[in-house]
Amino acid sequence: MGKDKIRRFAEIATFSNVLQLDAGKPFKGQWADAFFKNNNPVVLELACGKGEYTVNLAVMFPDKNFIGIDYKGNRIWRGAKTALEDGVNNVAFLRIQIETLIDYFGPGEVDEIWITFPDPQPQLSREKKRLTSSRFLNMYRVILKAGGFVNLKTDNDDLHAYTVDKIAETGLTLHARTEDVYKSEYANDVLNIKTYYEKKYLKDNKNINYLKFSF
Repeated sequence: MGKDKIRRFAEIATFSNVLQLDAGKPFKGQWADAFFKNNNPVVLELACGKGEYTVNLAVMFPDKNFIGIDYKGNRIWRGAKTALEDGVNNVAFLRIQIETLIDYFGPGEVDEIWITFPDPQPQLSREKKRLTSSRFLNMYRVILKAGGFVNLKTDNDDLHAYTVDKIAETGLTLHARTEDVYKSEYANDVLNIKTYYEKKYLKDNKNINYLKFSF
């Protein structure tokens, strides 16, 4: 691990808006009132990377609580530091493996989930690691409140198509689907938030897919 990564890992341990591993478990079922000290809705960004979506959504919607989830602390560092420096108090970061999600959130606790440019895990042998595989959809079904939404934004056409098939196969409700979000009817300020990786994809003229669905 490089010196910069080591420094960032050490620094996030001092951040009030970052919880790592088991430190997040006591808040299961009570993130709003116990951590954020309010009764506002809870929204997750999974595989949040540098946390651009988490922080920007928190700024746009101060009446909601946002939690960015990723395992790579050196990436979380950027979003957490920005939130602290800018005084964005309705945002937190949780450093855990997403596979353990239901150990940290209670049934019906989450209002909405964002999955922004996740690793598409293209190999068939790694299907279970795709964040829209049946394995993960079953987790989302537990923690989402009735009528809660899942949003997927990806440059990967295969992951988009795979998820469309999963939605149909699982009998979920599809609310929005497009293979080119910025040329679609769904384009708005929320979907216009661009992550570090999305900016790179757009420079390469890649189309950006978007899906919104519920259970």
